[in-house]
Amino acid sequence: MGEIDVPPFFLCPISLEIMKDPVTVSTGITYDRESIEKWLFSGKNITCPVTKQVISDCDLTPNHTLRRLIQSWCTLNASNGVERIPTPKPPINKSQIVKLIDDAKTYPHKQLSCLRRLRSIASENATNKRCLEAAGVVEFLASIVNNFGFTGSEESSYDAFEALSILYNLQISESGLKSLIGGKNGAFIESLIRQMQSGNDKSRADAVLLLKSMLEIADPMQLIGLRREFFTEVVRVLRDQISDQASKSILQLLINLCPWGRNRIKAVEAGAVSVLIELLLDSSEKRGCEMMLVVLDMLCGCAEGRAELLKHGAGISIVSKKILRVSQVGSERAVRILLSLSKFSATPSVLHEMLQLGVVAKLCLVLQVDCGDKTKDKAREVLKLHARIWKNSPCISKNLLASYPA
Repeated sequence: MGEIDVPPFFLCPISLEIMKDPVTVSTGITYDRESIEKWLFSGKNITCPVTKQVISDCDLTPNHTLRRLIQSWCTLNASNGVERIPTPKPPINKSQIVKLIDDAKTYPHKQLSCLRRLRSIASENATNKRCLEAAGVVEFLASIVNNFGFTGSEESSYDAFEALSILYNLQISESGLKSLIGGKNGAFIESLIRQMQSGNDKSRADAVLLLKSMLEIADPMQLIGLRREFFTEVVRVLRDQISDQASKSILQLLINLCPWGRNRIKAVEAGAVSVLIELLLDSSEKRGCEMMLVVLDMLCGCAEGRAELLKHGAGISIVSKKILRVSQVGSERAVRILLSLSKFSATPSVLHEMLQLGVVAKLCLVLQVDCGDKTKDKAREVLKLHARIWKNSPCISKNLLASYPA
């Protein structure tokens, strides 16, 4: 605005810019709609930025008087280059959404147009998303997704894909996610499994992303109760690499799930170890490799996981290769995997393979470079465990043998 003096009450307390759509929250403070929505919904804050009081009701009341004052001021200063702010479109209200849903239920041929309208409403702003949820849209969309795979019609499949996409993009609240998890007999999770089995790539990715959000707030009994079929489909989506976002979500999902019950064994039985090894062979992206090594480390915490890694021809080799090539976190996890093998699966053939593949030499190198104390300690432990077999091997160069622990 250059040298123009802007009345301070025209400025949003968060962004300190002129408000385009002033709204008042329950504490009586007025903010620009975009700024306070970002604060409340994207940042997931529950307090008023100015008063620090809890905002008891997230309904935002338009401050028409202030908006008109700002527009008048803009008009008066038009000669100084100030553009008049447009009058904002009135936000959607709950009754309009309820009518839209009721029409779709009463007249099934209107369902697709209803879904498209809901997508358009949700895309406008975060307030609309919360209003949609309050009007029962989550339950309506979930019912459409639950029908996927039963009618066999192309139209119902398309409606289910669209409903699932809207559900994911709604950024559903924690209470809304819990209602989806707690549905009758886990029906919605079963529906998402069917999407991962038979949906297109977009719906399979949406199903994974929504599952990740749901299971992050699930209780332990729900995590323990996940069926092997769930892990089979999750691992299949990971193998297919349908999108980077979906793959990383699956890896995070496995990291969150593996500590519970028999989930590690279920993931191993679903083929996770082999898939992770194959992906590590082709991947050099730092974050992705770190997450794969974290999951592989967790799976090697059980005998079934270690057996699968040893059964794969490139298992030991790729784990060793990633040491000192990914990151400090990656190196630590890779050495932890080797430690698990050395402690619990150290047959003569395994120890010979580790020697022949240069794993022992790599561990000696770890002791000579700066890669973190935890990684060095674990490498030292592996080397000490089998010093009698490895220490005097001609497979290790003299300069590396000098660092071999006593």
